Amino acid sequence: MKKKELQNRIILLETELRSLKKELCQHFEEPTTVIVPDAFSDIFKDVEGKIRCYFNDLIIDPESGEITAQGQRYVLLRADSLSYEFIDLIKERYKERPEAEAISIGNNFLYDNGKVFGKRDAVAFHDKLGMTNPFEKLAAGPIHFAFSGWANVEIDPSSNPTCDDDYFLKFIHHNSFEAKSWLKAGRKSEVPVCTMNCGYSAGWCEESFGIALTTVELTCEAKGDECCTFIMAPTSRIEEYVMKSSDLKYDNKREIPVFFKRQVIEEELKKSLIQKELLIKEIHHRVKNNLQVVSSLLKLQKDEIENEEFQKEFEASINRVNTMAIVHELMYQQKDFDKLNLKTYVSDLIKSMIQLYSLTDKVNVDVRLNVEDCDFSLDQSIPFALILNEITCNSFKHGIRNGGEFYFHMDQNKDDLTVVIGDNGPGLNEVKNNSGLGISLIDILCSQLEASKTIINSENGLEYQIKFKLD
Repeated sequence: MKKKELQNRIILLETELRSLKKELCQHFEEPTTVIVPDAFSDIFKDVEGKIRCYFNDLIIDPESGEITAQGQRYVLLRADSLSYEFIDLIKERYKERPEAEAISIGNNFLYDNGKVFGKRDAVAFHDKLGMTNPFEKLAAGPIHFAFSGWANVEIDPSSNPTCDDDYFLKFIHHNSFEAKSWLKAGRKSEVPVCTMNCGYSAGWCEESFGIALTTVELTCEAKGDECCTFIMAPTSRIEEYVMKSSDLKYDNKREIPVFFKRQVIEEELKKSLIQKELLIKEIHHRVKNNLQVVSSLLKLQKDEIENEEFQKEFEASINRVNTMAIVHELMYQQKDFDKLNLKTYVSDLIKSMIQLYSLTDKVNVDVRLNVEDCDFSLDQSIPFALILNEITCNSFKHGIRNGGEFYFHMDQNKDDLTVVIGDNGPGLNEVKNNSGLGISLIDILCSQLEASKTIINSENGLEYQIKFKLD
């Protein structure tokens, strides 16, 4: 037989095969893939006839690597790889976490994929067969489910599939591919395993009725129950229906599926972060205002004091409050309250101190920072700032109040910091009250930092050398 004659013969046989399939569909009378209440039997009967014809055109063509039905391409997957084998892999990948948490991660993944598949299959299938009635769309779901190898569905008479918040569907999956995979492998689960069944059915019905739905498996053959029982309801009411199903001995501590749970958690975290940022902003403003109030009160009190020495002590206290305000502002600007960037913090702090105390433009300032971009702990940042405040204040107000040179050098060697602060003023002998509160405070703060302090005093200036380790 010539090649062309053979091709024509194949075309003729394919045409006859399609004709026989159509004739078979016309003789189909009773639904056989789904068990439904009498009230639904007519619509399911009609839809099953259409779907049977749809899948009678199933073509498996390994030469082209395609499986098609009515032009729609399908993919065969091993059931075991989507059930217990998948969960085993997840438990292995997350073995450092509690097993229940690992299983939850795996089930969330399966549920999300199942629901996506169900939603997209429903849209494509409804469009292919020109379905517009929600109940007809629903009927196509469990029938398509059976023909594509998921399970056989039995719908309970108590079901109430409506296009509103009262939607309720109770059903059984006979021969569920997920539960049977566990059973055939001789495995038993402590929790229901038909997770993709849940997701797929919820996704299909969600597209059919246009409302957000969630499916929960109440009982499962894989955990020793008689059958795999499910309920489906609006997502906002699913917990209510689960609690009403206590006659099925459902463990209400079990996790209810959440579509794209990771996204929901991320959105909740984002919302929480926004709330915390608003709270931090409010706290910052309150602290800032309170420090301003304290500073103002001290200034008022200082103005009422006639003793010049007491006035100076009040002025020093006001400066310390202002330093605390500067530190707080720097922390708020960096948005990190447990640690600060050493280089940025010290640079900004010394600039603020110089601006605060420089009362004349006759002062030459030399700032050198030989430090890395590393973390500076909050516990060290505050005493360090107060030390810097005391030394800088003394330099500008006593040592070089009429002009001169002020220098600040910081060097880092791994975790060791060396700070040199000084001026070319008359030295400590010319500074009044050199044994006062300021000097004592520096000693106390150095003790907090576990820092060593060396003072080099001469008629040509005063220099502090402070060494300490980073936390």
